[in-house]
Amino acid sequence: MQVLLVAGGSPENWPELQNSYDCYVGIDRGAWYLLQNNFPLDLAIGDFDSLSVDEKKQVEQATNELIQAPAEKDDTDTQLGLCQAIERYPEATITIIGATGGRLDHLLANLWLPLEPRFKPHAQKIIIWDRQNHVTYYLPGKHVITKMDKMRYLAYCCLTPVTELSIQKSKYELETTDVSQATSYASNEFVSDTADFSFSTGIVAVIQSKD
Repeated sequence: MQVLLVAGGSPENWPELQNSYDCYVGIDRGAWYLLQNNFPLDLAIGDFDSLSVDEKKQVEQATNELIQAPAEKDDTDTQLGLCQAIERYPEATITIIGATGGRLDHLLANLWLPLEPRFKPHAQKIIIWDRQNHVTYYLPGKHVITKMDKMRYLAYCCLTPVTELSIQKSKYELETTDVSQATSYASNEFVSDTADFSFSTGIVAVIQSKD
């Protein structure tokens, strides 16, 4: 199952959405953006403080379900949306768009979502995607990455300390290494349609990107 979570970032930064998703979740202003771009709206969630009265009314009328969150809360709207998606569809692949390109604090909060204990077991099913970057997350093990169309660059980002990291079949390979702090092995490239890497502990984000 494929779930699309749309946060409140501008649609100018959205990727080209060619896939058909099984569920469309609008997070705060993301719900409005879904409607404005002629996508379905299965669930709208957030405090909706970024919407005008008229915009919120249109969201309420169009969505299949609306969850109103208080303005003052512990979780961000994106955390609430991800929680709902995982609770309802625990086996789904969840793609988040509209989560980059704006405030830096929001960007970091979104990129670090899979580090949270409640989300970490689902990390390998979470994707953050915009018009320039595609971010996937990996738990310990051996992994094969498939090159995406038009994506030139490849980065291996250790979000935590990582042990026994090995990068193979990339332009710049890395022999088995322990990484003691958050580190981005950036500006790497594919040399074929796939690349391999492995590690024993920690969590790694892989970013495919283009200029």
